Amino acid sequence: MTAQPARAERLRSAALRDGEHCVWCRRPCTGLVRATTDHLVPKVKGGPSWLENEVVACGRCNRERGHLSPADWLAECERRGWEPDTAAVTRALTALDRAIAQRGGQRRARPYLAAQLRRMARVA
Repeated sequence: MTAQPARAERLRSAALRDGEHCVWCRRPCTGLVRATTDHLVPKVKGGPSWLENEVVACGRCNRERGHLSPADWLAECERRGWEPDTAAVTRALTALDRAIAQRGGQRRARPYLAAQLRRMARVA
């Protein structure tokens, strides 16, 4: 198994992939708005600390999301009048599904991920 990059490197890579804004509220993660990596499949659900499982989120959204599912938090963001980057979330979930199929493991994360992909397909 190949070692994963450190957290700071994964954050830089996620920002290059998705842009330097929070995928949930779209605030630019510059200046006083601190960028964090948010696990789409939470660690408590078996989600790995892989780039494919992480998106850029501002500290506020990362804290407030807690362990809500991506689909539930997207709905909450829209209820708050924000315009979340649904496409970036869907791309990351799809990439995670491919990465798990390729690398194996992550048995606990698979059912959660499959459910999120089904829910995201209904939203799109």
